[in-house]
Amino acid sequence: MTAKEKLRIVVEQLSESEAESALGYIASRRHGELGDLLDGAPVDDEPSTPEEEAAVQAAREELARGETVSLDEIRAEFA
Repeated sequence: MTAKEKLRIVVEQLSESEAESALGYIASRRHGELGDLLDGAPVDDEPSTPEEEAAVQAAREELARGETVSLDEIRAEFA
């Protein structure tokens, strides 16, 4: 049995609380010091302008309508 298979078995036996704790531990180990620094940084320290808010709203509406470009399409365009 591989380590991943053993891990899957153990994960299935965890309570939801234990799973959340384990996930937090794994996430912290993957990031290191830079990840810890970024996790503690404010999302944005400047207020948004009305123009920026309008652009965000327009982007969300496009996403809701399914107006997206796949990664494959972007790669094809720039290849």
